[in-house]
Amino acid sequence: MITLTPKKEFRFPVIAECINPDIFHDKTTKEIEELKIWEGNKQKMLGELFKVEENRTENPQEREAITINGNLNKVRRIGAGMKSGEIIIHGDVGMHLGEEMKGGKITVHGNVGSWAGSMMKSGTIEIHGNVSDYLGAPYRGSIEGMRGGKIVVYGNVGNEAGAYMKNGLIKIYGNAGQFLGLRMRDGTIFVEKDSGGRAGACMKGGKIVVGGFLESVLPTFTIDSIKEKVKIEEGETIAGPFYLFIGDLVENGEGKLYLSKEKNPHLNHYERLL
Repeated sequence: MITLTPKKEFRFPVIAECINPDIFHDKTTKEIEELKIWEGNKQKMLGELFKVEENRTENPQEREAITINGNLNKVRRIGAGMKSGEIIIHGDVGMHLGEEMKGGKITVHGNVGSWAGSMMKSGTIEIHGNVSDYLGAPYRGSIEGMRGGKIVVYGNVGNEAGAYMKNGLIKIYGNAGQFLGLRMRDGTIFVEKDSGGRAGACMKGGKIVVGGFLESVLPTFTIDSIKEKVKIEEGETIAGPFYLFIGDLVENGEGKLYLSKEKNPHLNHYERLL
């Protein structure tokens, strides 16, 4: 197991895609320290910014693990494109965590910046804090959203979580911002608490489940039925009842938007349309 600790508090953005189990694999501590990393507009070696320690273990899984301790809120692209192994972060971390991730697991005991899990294809990201905007979403101008894998957030998330999502699962145990599941194509998004407005805007497929309050449903959704429960993933079903809306009809969409009946009594006027 490799443990990294920042040698200072970073003032400038640090681009750290080299912090990746696939890149660390079979390298000595010295070779890891010599990996290239950017601090602002200056290229440096990883060992100049982080203390690198190796903890020997016989467990094959632990040998592939990276633990990082400290404030990393200026550090970006940790675990980008990773295919295997594990990263455990004790502290806040910056943007693009696990971008285009293809496997393995990232666990964060802190808050995370924007674009966490952006365009990920497989693997697991677990965040024990809050996340900023664009969770699992692509860059502006791209339509390639999350295509697989699983993201679990125990805090709140910002706007456009799951935008352009094509597959995979996002579970949010706090609140979500506006435009949840924007232009979603497939996959599942579950929010245990409240969601901001315009949930499911322009979605064509997939499933959004909101267990808390949503101020209003877009007029381009139509109520379908009331469901007693809804499946989140294999082995997990959430008890309702839930209003089920279908949309976004402006996109000829067949997406499913489930809203808690108990937490949204202001939507009961839709029942007369059933």
